[in-house]
Amino acid sequence: MSSVFGRLFGKPKEQADALSTLDKLNETLEMLEKKEGVLLKKAAGEVEKAKEFTRAKNKRAAIQCLKRKRLYEQQVEQLGNFQLRIHDQMIMLEGAKATTETVDALRTGAAAMKAMQKATNIDDVDKTMDEINEQTENMKQIQEALSTPIGAAADFDEDELEAELEELEGAELEEQLLQPATTAPAAPMPNIPSGRQPVRPAPQKNTTEEDELAALQAEMAL
Repeated sequence: MSSVFGRLFGKPKEQADALSTLDKLNETLEMLEKKEGVLLKKAAGEVEKAKEFTRAKNKRAAIQCLKRKRLYEQQVEQLGNFQLRIHDQMIMLEGAKATTETVDALRTGAAAMKAMQKATNIDDVDKTMDEINEQTENMKQIQEALSTPIGAAADFDEDELEAELEELEGAELEEQLLQPATTAPAAPMPNIPSGRQPVRPAPQKNTTEEDELAALQAEMAL
């Protein structure tokens, strides 16, 4: 477990060394910048002194001031080169630190992937899938066995049951044909003066119903 955390968060000692090195480089860079500022001020001061000696007609002293100014400028240039090298070193160190952290992260991911593959290899996966398929097939067989009719219901012939159903439908249709037609409501009688009997219209036969009944009886006689 400690090795896993070490890969995840990097090595504390190496990180501390890198951070302390960066801090020291920053401190050195600040020191060089301050020293550069001091030298620039001194060079500017020597220029002012040279001007004063020139006004005083002291040419020798003015030349000495300019020589010291040149020396200060050389030191400033040298400090500039030092700063450039420190900047270069800091950039390289920061890049190396980022590279190291990236490699550590990739190494951690590879180790985790390897551990997961070791925990679940292809043989275990195939075995698990075979067990699932076997259980599914067993469940289907159990459901089919439970849905199969048993006892007296298993001896029934489907063809005989369908024939019996057709006979019931035919009998139902015959019963509907033999039922009398619904009597239509009687028309209202007209007002007839007293002393005269109303003339009742002769009943009309429902020829359509009689024809259907005669045809059905003839078919049954055959």
